[in-house]
Amino acid sequence: MHAKFLAGLGLLLSINIYVSTAYAQDDLPVPRNIVADKSIPAVQQQSMALAARRYYAFWNTGDAQFAQAALADNFMDRNLPAGRPQGPQGALFASKNFRAAVPDLKLEVEEMLLVGDRVVGRLHFTGHFSGSFHGQQGDGRKVDFIATDIYRVADGRIAENWHLEDNLALLQQLGIIKN
Repeated sequence: MHAKFLAGLGLLLSINIYVSTAYAQDDLPVPRNIVADKSIPAVQQQSMALAARRYYAFWNTGDAQFAQAALADNFMDRNLPAGRPQGPQGALFASKNFRAAVPDLKLEVEEMLLVGDRVVGRLHFTGHFSGSFHGQQGDGRKVDFIATDIYRVADGRIAENWHLEDNLALLQQLGIIKN
Protein backbone atom coordinates (compact mmCIF):
# COMPACT_ATOMS: atom_id res chain seq x y z
CA MET A 1 0.00 0.00 0.00
CA HIS A 2 2.80 2.42 0.93
CA ALA A 3 4.64 1.68 -2.33
CA LYS A 4 1.48 2.38 -4.38
CA PHE A 5 1.01 5.70 -2.62
CA LEU A 6 4.61 6.75 -3.25
CA ALA A 7 4.40 5.69 -6.90
CA GLY A 8 1.18 7.67 -7.32
CA LEU A 9 2.69 10.67 -5.57
CA GLY A 10 5.74 10.50 -7.85
CA LEU A 11 3.47 10.39 -10.91
CA LEU A 12 1.48 13.38 -9.66
CA LEU A 13 4.63 15.38 -8.96
CA SER A 14 5.95 14.69 -12.43
CA ILE A 15 2.56 15.51 -13.99
CA ASN A 16 2.47 18.87 -12.27
CA ILE A 17 5.62 19.88 -14.12
CA TYR A 18 3.64 19.64 -17.37
CA VAL A 19 0.57 21.59 -16.24
CA SER A 20 -0.11 24.59 -18.46
CA THR A 21 0.29 28.00 -16.89
CA ALA A 22 -3.05 29.06 -18.42
CA TYR A 23 -4.67 27.97 -15.14
CA ALA A 24 -3.47 27.11 -11.68
CA GLN A 25 -2.45 23.52 -11.10
CA ASP A 26 -4.63 23.63 -7.98
CA ASP A 27 -7.61 23.70 -10.36
CA LEU A 28 -6.88 20.13 -11.49
CA PRO A 29 -8.43 17.51 -9.21
CA VAL A 30 -5.92 15.20 -7.58
CA PRO A 31 -6.97 11.53 -7.56
CA ARG A 32 -6.98 9.88 -4.14
CA ASN A 33 -5.27 6.85 -5.65
CA ILE A 34 -3.39 6.32 -8.90
CA VAL A 35 -2.51 2.98 -10.42
CA ALA A 36 -0.34 3.06 -13.52
CA ASP A 37 0.69 0.23 -15.83
CA LYS A 38 4.48 0.13 -15.43
CA SER A 39 4.92 -0.76 -19.11
CA ILE A 40 3.66 2.71 -20.13
CA PRO A 41 6.57 5.16 -20.58
CA ALA A 42 6.62 7.92 -17.96
CA VAL A 43 6.07 10.71 -20.50
CA GLN A 44 3.00 8.93 -21.86
CA GLN A 45 1.68 8.37 -18.31
CA GLN A 46 2.08 12.09 -17.62
CA SER A 47 0.30 13.04 -20.84
CA MET A 48 -2.58 10.64 -20.20
CA ALA A 49 -3.01 11.70 -16.59
CA LEU A 50 -2.91 15.39 -17.49
CA ALA A 51 -5.64 14.97 -20.14
CA ALA A 52 -7.81 13.12 -17.62
CA ARG A 53 -7.19 15.65 -14.84
CA ARG A 54 -8.10 18.49 -17.19
CA TYR A 55 -11.37 16.77 -18.04
CA TYR A 56 -12.03 16.10 -14.36
CA ALA A 57 -11.43 19.83 -13.74
CA PHE A 58 -14.03 20.61 -16.40
CA TRP A 59 -16.63 18.49 -14.62
CA ASN A 60 -15.57 19.91 -11.25
CA THR A 61 -15.85 23.55 -12.33
CA GLY A 62 -17.89 23.72 -15.53
CA ASP A 63 -15.09 25.82 -17.06
CA ALA A 64 -14.98 25.14 -20.80
CA GLN A 65 -11.22 25.87 -21.03
CA PHE A 66 -10.55 22.56 -19.29
CA ALA A 67 -12.70 20.57 -21.74
CA GLN A 68 -11.08 22.34 -24.68
CA ALA A 69 -7.62 21.46 -23.33
CA ALA A 70 -8.58 17.84 -22.60
CA LEU A 71 -10.68 16.75 -25.58
CA ALA A 72 -9.47 16.00 -29.09
CA ASP A 73 -11.21 17.87 -31.90
CA ASN A 74 -12.59 14.52 -33.11
CA PHE A 75 -13.65 13.40 -29.59
CA MET A 76 -16.33 10.70 -29.57
CA ASP A 77 -18.70 9.91 -26.70
CA ARG A 78 -19.22 6.17 -27.14
CA ASN A 79 -22.43 6.05 -25.08
CA LEU A 80 -23.96 9.30 -26.10
CA PRO A 81 -27.27 9.98 -24.32
CA ALA A 82 -30.27 10.92 -26.45
CA GLY A 83 -30.41 14.61 -27.25
CA ARG A 84 -26.73 15.30 -26.59
CA PRO A 85 -24.57 16.46 -29.51
CA GLN A 86 -21.55 14.35 -30.40
CA GLY A 87 -18.01 15.68 -29.98
CA PRO A 88 -16.59 18.27 -27.60
CA GLN A 89 -19.76 20.35 -27.89
CA GLY A 90 -21.70 17.45 -26.35
CA ALA A 91 -19.64 17.63 -23.16
CA LEU A 92 -20.17 21.40 -22.94
CA PHE A 93 -23.91 20.90 -23.54
CA ALA A 94 -24.13 18.21 -20.83
CA SER A 95 -22.25 20.28 -18.26
CA LYS A 96 -24.30 23.41 -18.93
CA ASN A 97 -27.58 21.52 -18.58
CA PHE A 98 -26.56 19.60 -15.50
CA ARG A 99 -25.19 22.71 -13.82
CA ALA A 100 -28.57 24.37 -14.46
CA ALA A 101 -29.91 21.78 -11.99
CA VAL A 102 -26.89 21.45 -9.69
CA PRO A 103 -24.94 24.73 -9.89
CA ASP A 104 -22.51 23.77 -7.11
CA LEU A 105 -21.59 20.39 -8.65
CA LYS A 106 -18.24 19.09 -7.38
CA LEU A 107 -16.17 16.12 -8.48
CA GLU A 108 -13.74 14.01 -6.49
CA VAL A 109 -11.56 11.45 -8.23
CA GLU A 110 -11.52 8.38 -6.03
CA GLU A 111 -9.13 6.48 -8.28
CA MET A 112 -7.39 6.89 -11.62
CA LEU A 113 -5.98 3.90 -13.49
CA LEU A 114 -3.65 4.23 -16.48
CA VAL A 115 -3.69 1.09 -18.62
CA GLY A 116 -2.49 0.89 -22.23
CA ASP A 117 -3.90 4.00 -23.90
CA ARG A 118 -6.81 4.22 -21.44
CA VAL A 119 -7.50 6.17 -18.27
CA VAL A 120 -10.20 4.80 -16.00
CA GLY A 121 -11.63 7.12 -13.38
CA ARG A 122 -13.80 6.23 -10.41
CA LEU A 123 -15.61 9.50 -9.80
CA HIS A 124 -17.77 10.88 -6.99
CA PHE A 125 -20.10 13.84 -7.66
CA THR A 126 -21.81 15.96 -5.01
CA GLY A 127 -23.84 19.15 -4.94
CA HIS A 128 -27.32 20.49 -4.29
CA PHE A 129 -30.38 20.47 -6.50
CA SER A 130 -31.07 24.19 -6.33
CA GLY A 131 -31.73 24.83 -10.03
CA SER A 132 -34.20 23.17 -12.37
CA PHE A 133 -34.20 19.85 -14.19
CA HIS A 134 -36.77 18.81 -16.82
CA GLY A 135 -39.20 21.43 -15.55
CA GLN A 136 -38.82 20.50 -11.90
CA GLN A 137 -37.49 23.20 -9.56
CA GLY A 138 -34.93 22.04 -7.03
CA ASP A 139 -35.35 22.54 -3.31
CA GLY A 140 -31.66 22.49 -2.33
CA ARG A 141 -31.57 18.80 -1.52
CA LYS A 142 -28.19 17.06 -1.57
CA VAL A 143 -27.06 15.21 -4.69
CA ASP A 144 -24.45 12.47 -4.26
CA PHE A 145 -23.70 9.88 -6.96
CA ILE A 146 -20.86 7.96 -8.54
CA ALA A 147 -19.66 7.43 -12.09
CA THR A 148 -16.98 5.53 -13.94
CA ASP A 149 -15.32 7.01 -17.01
CA ILE A 150 -12.97 5.31 -19.45
CA TYR A 151 -10.97 7.58 -21.74
CA ARG A 152 -8.84 6.60 -24.72
CA VAL A 153 -6.05 9.12 -24.90
CA ALA A 154 -4.21 9.86 -28.15
CA ASP A 155 -1.63 12.60 -28.65
CA GLY A 156 -2.25 13.97 -25.16
CA ARG A 157 -6.00 14.41 -25.58
CA ILE A 158 -9.08 12.35 -24.88
CA ALA A 159 -10.22 10.86 -28.18
CA GLU A 160 -13.00 8.59 -26.88
CA ASN A 161 -15.05 8.30 -23.70
CA TRP A 162 -17.19 5.52 -22.28
CA HIS A 163 -19.06 6.45 -19.11
CA LEU A 164 -21.52 5.00 -16.66
CA GLU A 165 -23.28 7.17 -14.08
CA ASP A 166 -25.49 5.99 -11.23
CA ASN A 167 -28.48 7.66 -12.87
CA LEU A 168 -31.01 5.77 -10.74
CA ALA A 169 -29.58 7.24 -7.52
CA LEU A 170 -29.31 10.66 -9.15
CA LEU A 171 -32.89 10.69 -10.47
CA GLN A 172 -34.17 9.49 -7.07
CA GLN A 173 -32.26 12.28 -5.33
CA LEU A 174 -33.65 14.83 -7.78
CA GLY A 175 -37.17 13.53 -7.04
CA ILE A 176 -37.76 12.54 -10.68
CA ILE A 177 -38.07 8.84 -9.73
CA LYS A 178 -39.65 7.90 -6.42
CA ASN A 179 -37.79 5.46 -4.15
